[in-house]
Amino acid sequence: MIYPKTIMLTPRKGAQGHVVLPGSKSISNRVLLLAALAQGSTRLHHVLDSDDTQVMIDSLRKLGVSVVQQATEGSPNANVLALVIQGVAGHFPNVGTADAPLKLFIGNSGLTIRTLLPALVVSMAKTGGCVEIRGVERMHERPIADLVDGLRAIGAKIDYLGAEGFPPLRISGVTLSARPTISVKGSTSSQYLTGLMQAAPLLALQWQQPIELAVEGELISRPYVEITRSVLKRFGIQIDQVSNDPIRYRIGPAMITAAGDVTVEGDASSASYFLAAGAIGDGQVRVIGVGRDSVQGDVRFADALEKMGATITWGPDWIEATAPLADGGAAPMEQDITHGMPHHLRAIDLDCNAIPDAAMTLAVCALFANGPSTLRNIGSWRVKETDRIAAMANECRKLGAQVETGEDWICIHPPAVLQPATIQTYEDHRVAMSFSLASFGNANVRIDDPGCVAKTFPDYFEVFSDLCSQAVPVLAIDGPTASGKGTIASQVAMELGFGYLDSGALYRITALAAQQNDISSDDERALASLATEMDLEFLGQTILLDGVNISHAIRAEEIGLLASKIAVYPAVRGALMLRQRDFARLPGLVADGRDMGTVVFPNARLKVFLTATARARAERRYKQLIDKGFSANLDSLSADLEARDARDASRAIAPLKPASGAVVIDSTNLSIDEVVQAVVNAWHSVSVKQTGQLT
Repeated sequence: MIYPKTIMLTPRKGAQGHVVLPGSKSISNRVLLLAALAQGSTRLHHVLDSDDTQVMIDSLRKLGVSVVQQATEGSPNANVLALVIQGVAGHFPNVGTADAPLKLFIGNSGLTIRTLLPALVVSMAKTGGCVEIRGVERMHERPIADLVDGLRAIGAKIDYLGAEGFPPLRISGVTLSARPTISVKGSTSSQYLTGLMQAAPLLALQWQQPIELAVEGELISRPYVEITRSVLKRFGIQIDQVSNDPIRYRIGPAMITAAGDVTVEGDASSASYFLAAGAIGDGQVRVIGVGRDSVQGDVRFADALEKMGATITWGPDWIEATAPLADGGAAPMEQDITHGMPHHLRAIDLDCNAIPDAAMTLAVCALFANGPSTLRNIGSWRVKETDRIAAMANECRKLGAQVETGEDWICIHPPAVLQPATIQTYEDHRVAMSFSLASFGNANVRIDDPGCVAKTFPDYFEVFSDLCSQAVPVLAIDGPTASGKGTIASQVAMELGFGYLDSGALYRITALAAQQNDISSDDERALASLATEMDLEFLGQTILLDGVNISHAIRAEEIGLLASKIAVYPAVRGALMLRQRDFARLPGLVADGRDMGTVVFPNARLKVFLTATARARAERRYKQLIDKGFSANLDSLSADLEARDARDASRAIAPLKPASGAVVIDSTNLSIDEVVQAVVNAWHSVSVKQTGQLT
C-alpha cells in the first residue's frame, strides 16, 4: 500500500474481530539466510513481505542465490511470500573482487547486516572476494563494533568505510584462524550472537573442530536467541548451551541442510498492537498465527497485558484479548472516564528484557493506566531504528503525559485528558504502529510518515482500521449506478439514527478540495494526504467541507472530471478507504457505494445490494434531469447504464457484485419508501440474530 504523507486517526470506540498475522520478521530473515547457506532446496511459506525481508532477499540474489517466488493463492494475508531457495552449500557464488566489490544495500535492517556479516566472512574465507554493505543514514549510526571485534579476533578482514564501529563495512575474503572459542558481547544486541550461531556450523566444518560461542556480560533479548536455536534445528543444526554463567554455546562441524517445507509462524511483535487494541478499547480481538506453541518470546506481551488487567485467552496458534473485567466477573469493567479519557488498565512496573520490541506497545498502553507505569531493562531501544526511549518519551509528552527516562528505563504518568497531537515517527515502524493505539483516547491523533510501517507490516493501518470499524454497527449498501443508493441510504440512516457516508462523493470532495488548495492533480501523495485530513460532515444529502455546504459544488462537470483522474491513484484510493472506515462511529453507520460490502466494510453487520433494471434506472435519471431543466434521451441513458454496468462488473479492482451474504433488493417495481422499509426490516432482523437485541 502507498501511504500519504500523514494520516489522521479520529477517536475510536474499540476494536472487534480477528487478525491473521503476517509472517514473523525475525523468523523470516533467519530462514531466508539459512536456506541460502544450506545444501539443497528449501520451500518457504508465509514469509513476511516487507522492507526488511526484501533487503535480505535482494542481497541473497546479488550474492548468486536462486530465490524464486511462487504464487500464494488462498493466503488470508497480503503481506506474505512463498519462495523456493536453492542453497549454495556454504559458499556464495558472487562475492565481487577488490577492484570491483559487490555492493549490498540493507536499508535499516539490523538483523540483515548482523546475520549476513558472519555468513560472508565464513563463505569468503576459502573463495576470497570483496563485499561492501551499506544502509540508510540511521543504519550508519547503529553500532556493530562488538560483532566486528569478535570476527576480527578469528582473522576476518573487515574495514569501516565511515565512522569507526558503525556501518558501512567492507569485507575481504581471507583465511580465518582456527579458534576453539569465539567471544561476543551480549549487552548491545542479541542479533550479534544470532549471526555467529548461524555461521558457526560452517566455520566449524572448515576448521574440523567444534566451536564454543562465549557471551561476554549480560545477554539481552534472550528469547530471540532461542528462536535462532529453534530455526537452526529445522536445518539440521544442534546448538547446545554448555554453561549459563557465563553463557556458552557449543556447535559441532556440520553442513546446514535444506529443511524441505518451512512455514513461518505469525509475527508476535505485530500481534502486540492488536492485542493491546482489545485490552484498551471496547471489544474482543483475536490474533491468529501465534499462541501457546509459538517459539517467539514476544508472545509474553500477552502476560504483560494480563498484569494490566486484560483478559487473555490462549490457543495453540491464537491469542485473544478483551478489556479488564469488573471484579473478575463476566462483563467488561466500567471504564473510569475523566473527561472522556479511559484509565481502566492497571499500572505496571516491568522488566522488559525478554520483549524489547513489544514493550514499545506497553508504553502507549500506559497512557490508559490508573497510575504511572515503568518499563525497565530496555537499553537496547537506544540503538534500534531510532533512539526509541527518547522517541516514545517525546511523543507521549505531546499527548499530555508526564514522562521520566533513564539510560535503560522509561516511566509514563498518564494524562487526565489525552491531548490531540501529531506523532513524529522517526522513520520507525514500531513508533507509528504503537501510537495508532492512542486513537482510543478520545482525541484526534495524526501520524506523520505512516508509510514507515512497510519495514515489517505494509498494510498495518488498513488492517487496524478494519478491526476498529468492526466495533461499530455498519450497514453497507452497494449497487450499480442510478440504483438509488444515496437516496435510500440517507433515509435509512435517518430512520435508524445512524451516521451516513456517501462514499462516491468522497472522490469529488477530494477533487474540489485539491482545486481549492492548488494541489496538482499529478501529486499523488499530496492528494492522498489531503483525503485523510479533510474536515467532512454528511448531514443526510448535505455535505459540509470545513463547515461549508459543498453539496452542489462537487457536482460541477470539471470536478467530476478531476475526480475521475485522481481516482486511479492507489494512494488516493487507499487513503479514502481509511477515511471511509473512519466514518464508522457510534451509534452506527450506513455507507453506500459500489464496494462498501466487498472491500471497505467486508465485516459489516448487514450488506445490501440494491439493484434495478437498466431501463428503470434510466427512467429515474431521465425524470431527475428533466425536472432540473436539462435535456435527455431515455434510450441513450439506458444504453449508457448498461455499458457502465458491464465495465463495473469486469474491472480488475473491486468489480461490482453483491458481497458474500448480501441481501439483494430489486427496486424496479418498488417505491422509495418500500425499499427503505425493506432495508430497515432486514437490519432489525440481522441485529436480533447477531446480538439478540433490536437496534
